Amino acid sequence: MKSKSIKGHSTAEIKKALSDSMEDAFKPTLAIVFMSISQDRKAIAKLLDEKNIAVFGCTTNGEFIDENPDTKSITVLLMDLNPDYFEIYFEEYTNKKYRDVSTKIANKANSKFKKPAFLIGISGASTDGEEVLRGLEDVNGSEINAFGGGAGDDYAFTETFVFTNNKESNNAMVCIVLDESKVKVKGIATCGWKAVGTEKIVTKSEGNHVYTIDNVPALDITVKYGGLENITPNNKDLLVELAANFPLQLQRSKGDPLMRPGLVVDWTDRSFYTSGTVPQGSKVRFSLPPDWDVMEKVVKGVQHLKDTEMPEADALIVFSCAGRILSLGPMMSEEIEGIKNVWNVPMAGMFSNAELGRATGGNLEMHNLTTCCVALKEK
Repeated sequence: MKSKSIKGHSTAEIKKALSDSMEDAFKPTLAIVFMSISQDRKAIAKLLDEKNIAVFGCTTNGEFIDENPDTKSITVLLMDLNPDYFEIYFEEYTNKKYRDVSTKIANKANSKFKKPAFLIGISGASTDGEEVLRGLEDVNGSEINAFGGGAGDDYAFTETFVFTNNKESNNAMVCIVLDESKVKVKGIATCGWKAVGTEKIVTKSEGNHVYTIDNVPALDITVKYGGLENITPNNKDLLVELAANFPLQLQRSKGDPLMRPGLVVDWTDRSFYTSGTVPQGSKVRFSLPPDWDVMEKVVKGVQHLKDTEMPEADALIVFSCAGRILSLGPMMSEEIEGIKNVWNVPMAGMFSNAELGRATGGNLEMHNLTTCCVALKEK
């Protein structure tokens, strides 16, 4: 499989880049499109559709095809994969039945391919990515190969979209199903954040609403640990500080911990809502603010994937949490460059609102503050 990455800041620039990419008789059949919500999704989808290119699209909080992350832009990973080796599905959710929708897609995929792998994009701030994954597992078992991310909206946190050739929605799932007998798919989800301090017990929670930790309001114990000041509803920087620098790490008996940053504070009882489920009675630790080691661990994890499971790749897709660039700032370029240099193949990446994948030694789960890398190789 041949692949190429292109980028631009307008539909016109993408049109020219697409034309230039096809001058050597390259005929892409599949496009991974990551783009700012400020750009014209319908125009980009139409442009690709007119070239008979299937589209998997997500709006983002930032985009990249190399080590230089961008904003307000459009990135496209083009592949000339045999159309018999993949299928794109698009389904809207009804009544928040996320599991039912992914089960429906999984059943369709199984009727098409004996061993399917899934690349997923989800839209809608309230969408439960874990329920999406559970639906896939209901049909294909716990060892299913699935990766993806949550669409973004340039950090507005109001309305996100996924799209394909003739459809888009702010409350849907877009999915590429790949035939694993024809395409090798390998990925890894890793964060690199270091834990600090002793394990603490979540003494009251409901789903992703964490009320108390060691019987202390969740906000208060986090503030005490982080040494934060100006803890009032008027401090607009508080949530970014909490999420990007002092996330909870949900400890597990199997695999790496899951990052669970606080995203919304309930000031009536100083509790907060996290990015994913934190069961009552579970053990958590706090995180150290990120440094160079965070990036090094991610790059080493990707290198280990190449060394042990995926020596060669034709293309690379990256879902990196929007919180990582808030935390790492300009250092984020170093991480992206390190990832790209592992295989040195065409790449497209986005800064996402959530990441879906299997952490080292763990189960298939929804993550935050994590980088999820997926390598593809036609057999």
